[in-house]
Amino acid sequence: MAGRDMRQTRAWQRMLSGRRLDLLDPTPLDIEIEDIAHGLAFVARWNGQTIGDHPYSVAEHSLLVEEIFSLRQPAANPKWRLAALLHDAPEYVIGDMISPVKAAIGPGYGDLDARLAAAIHLRFGLPAQIPTEVRRAIKQADRISAWLEAVQIAGFARDEADRIFGRPDPGIAAGMTIRPRPPVEVRADFLSRHHRILSVI
Repeated sequence: MAGRDMRQTRAWQRMLSGRRLDLLDPTPLDIEIEDIAHGLAFVARWNGQTIGDHPYSVAEHSLLVEEIFSLRQPAANPKWRLAALLHDAPEYVIGDMISPVKAAIGPGYGDLDARLAAAIHLRFGLPAQIPTEVRRAIKQADRISAWLEAVQIAGFARDEADRIFGRPDPGIAAGMTIRPRPPVEVRADFLSRHHRILSVI
């Protein structure tokens, strides 16, 4: 009985493109950028605890991280800009969880995220594992983005954000204003940015 139940457990998701993505064994062939853009545009950052009439989506966050990465690394190969844009792409399937929840779940979440990330990278011509120095630069851009989001739309005081995310370089953070937008608008911008980067790789 237990064996039959295990075999019947569904570990895949049907995408709007018609693809059926196996979460435990994802393949690049079942990944489409339209599914990623759509999913990320409807996944809220900060568990939805942000100001405004629209949720601040993972797609919007990804656009900001890629922008910050490009400003900090102007000579970087365009494929690493693509890696920055896709740094949270697995969340189109598994959603966005705040760090305390990820820690509570344990290593299983990280393993699932890593498998999906590898398949996504291969689908778009990136290495399954992004080089350490590039990953580190993307993470720095990610932390700057998190600081900006925290103080502008997520209700953090600046000193609190400084302690948690680190104070960003004022030259990079200055003038960056976050404005949550409708998902359809963000989805279109995400797809446009993806196609623009691919055109120069």
